[in-house]
Amino acid sequence: MRVIFALWLALAGVASARQTENIIFVMVDGLRWQEVFSGAEAALVDPTNGGVKNVADLNEKFGGPTPAARRAALMPFLWQTVVPAGQLYGNCTRGSVARVTNGLKFSYPGYSETLCGFVDPHVDSNDAPPNPNVTVLEWLHRKPAFQNRVAAFGAWDAFDRILNRGRCGFYVNAAYAPVTNGLLSPCAELINRLKAETPRFVDGEPYDSLTFYAALEYFRANQPRVFFVSLGETDEWAHMGRYDEYLVAAHRADEYVRRLWETAQSLPRYRGRTTLIVACDHGRGSGPRAWRDHGKKVTGAENTWLAVLGPDTPALGERVDLPDITQNQIAATLAALLGEDYCAAVTNAGKPVTDVLGQKTALKER
Repeated sequence: MRVIFALWLALAGVASARQTENIIFVMVDGLRWQEVFSGAEAALVDPTNGGVKNVADLNEKFGGPTPAARRAALMPFLWQTVVPAGQLYGNCTRGSVARVTNGLKFSYPGYSETLCGFVDPHVDSNDAPPNPNVTVLEWLHRKPAFQNRVAAFGAWDAFDRILNRGRCGFYVNAAYAPVTNGLLSPCAELINRLKAETPRFVDGEPYDSLTFYAALEYFRANQPRVFFVSLGETDEWAHMGRYDEYLVAAHRADEYVRRLWETAQSLPRYRGRTTLIVACDHGRGSGPRAWRDHGKKVTGAENTWLAVLGPDTPALGERVDLPDITQNQIAATLAALLGEDYCAAVTNAGKPVTDVLGQKTALKER
């Protein structure tokens, strides 16, 4: 009995030390680990291989003599703020592999694996119907502490189906849909008009700026505890073979993450109580043509990356020489940072990435 009581006290002490009360989770569609860790790839800063319109201009923006210099130019917030104070996984050249397990290596299955924590073989198309599986976002929303405190913004219209907007119960805003939920600032109303009136970049997916600023205004006004944002231009520009625009979109995504994080740190509800997670849904191939593509037949498109920054995550920086982590672990990791045991409820979900949790996080008893 004394041993059990001592164990309970130890766990209670750990749980009380946990500081994460909120999660911001940003996904950047199809952004390769190669650019995240090495910056602009010289062979693709080229009119033929990368569809680059102005090589000198692109090199001035994102060039550098070393991978470290190039990656810092491309994603300064990630490398100057997130990595020194948090953790980053996925540099395959340094023994850190992050990968999908769905075998399909494209978006709907990748997002479903990420958010549900397991692979459903029936989710095998980007045109799949509404997700029959409950995501970790929906699972959290069903709990009293998170009810009506979860929201999601996605550039791609498929998020209505990925998150099963008709069933999930929390607010989902996808593609060109106006923001209609919660408090609306004058800026949010303007963004709604811009969504309706801006010429369409891709059918079913606006420019990331429209998605991001709609999300940022909602975040400020409504202050959800769990906030999901997905940006899509990186994937679209890569498919179009425009390496210049792909890099600019990656740089802009990094800036958007910075703005969202700094906004959170400026608000008492979030300051020192929030964990940031940044990831992608799939990788891409390598080489003059394959970098544009991903999918079941594309070698290397299974490789992804994961970044975490927050009060409960030890500052271990870029992770090297460690076992693989997988996309199906993210859902349980997100829940565990909030003190929730997702794997107890979803037994086929991947286990949390324990290093991200450190010594401060304890799972609640069920």
